[in-house]
Amino acid sequence: MFEMRIVSLFANIGVAEACFQELDDVNVVVANELLAKRANLYQSIYPESTMICGDITDENIYQQILQACRRERVDTIMATPPCQGMSTAGQKIKFDERNTLVMHAIRLIHDLNPRYVVIENVTDFIITPIMYHGVETMLPDVVHQELDADYDIDIHTIDTDDYGVPQTRDRMIILMTRHGQRRKWTLPPVEQHKVTMEEAIGDLPSIDPFVKDIPYEEFIQRFPLYEERRQQALAISPWNIPPVHVWRQVRAMMYTPTGQTAFDNEPEYRPVKLDGTFVRGYKNTYKRQNWNTPAYTVTMDNRKISSQNNVHPGRLIGQDENGRDIYSDPRTLTLYELMRVMSLPEDWNVPANTDEAFLRRIIGEGIPPLFMKKLFQNLVNG
Repeated sequence: MFEMRIVSLFANIGVAEACFQELDDVNVVVANELLAKRANLYQSIYPESTMICGDITDENIYQQILQACRRERVDTIMATPPCQGMSTAGQKIKFDERNTLVMHAIRLIHDLNPRYVVIENVTDFIITPIMYHGVETMLPDVVHQELDADYDIDIHTIDTDDYGVPQTRDRMIILMTRHGQRRKWTLPPVEQHKVTMEEAIGDLPSIDPFVKDIPYEEFIQRFPLYEERRQQALAISPWNIPPVHVWRQVRAMMYTPTGQTAFDNEPEYRPVKLDGTFVRGYKNTYKRQNWNTPAYTVTMDNRKISSQNNVHPGRLIGQDENGRDIYSDPRTLTLYELMRVMSLPEDWNVPANTDEAFLRRIIGEGIPPLFMKKLFQNLVNG
């Protein structure tokens, strides 16, 4: 029997390991997360794992992690250090201290000597320098200098839509196999078919957004099926909650075709500010997704129409009194739709009282768990 006993570093709430329950003998037995709110939720979702909450850079916390790993006979390290210091969605501050957190994972590798290691991050990890022994050194070179003597190390950049995930998401994956192991990490086979938004969420019914800045009577006049559709949505999942938006943004998206940005609408239907002046922005904002491709990368700001590629694809549903086309679902994706796009399992054990906005942000930080499942499955199957 080939068993993997894993420590999950920088675990957040455990998005990466959400599909491991579908694998025999692949178990996260120890986890570490800095923030208490996230650590507590992780423990609720994965009660059989030992969660150590605290800063891995603190010696006391590090020793707790190390002792727990030894007690639980950990043989695999999975590390997903924070990427905000190097992400293209962040400020990319040179020598951001968060970029050195991988060194604490490397320390644990030296102390535990595990059979297998996987480190996941944004692709800019490859071109991010830190100060190493007083010299500016790229992170991949640090990894090689520290661990080449004991591990076969392969560094890959992947797009998760090559592995059955209905979302384009570029990631960097470091795979380390300790010398002498019969089984070695390899990437799963690339799948020729890319799962589209139509396949991922096309079976779900249309949902109207809740518009918060107009009188309820006016809102119901504009969306007379809101309550009926809301009940249909919640019957599918308690996370299928209609998003909340403002009217001027909803109105712009009602006239925006699938795959297009509202900035290309006729002037009367372009995004405007509260004072009525035109919004100026990038054409990947106020933009609908496409039905016939994987979703765009889910970001932490996935609640906002005004952020990157966040709006439901919609469908042509008719014309207004002036003969202009109108499209359904002028809103961002629901949390349930995002979970599908992220390949999270339907039975993921998230407590019902978890804050929706908090979950949305966490999902925008994670790696799709279907890819991680296939990566581990590929190793287990030999």
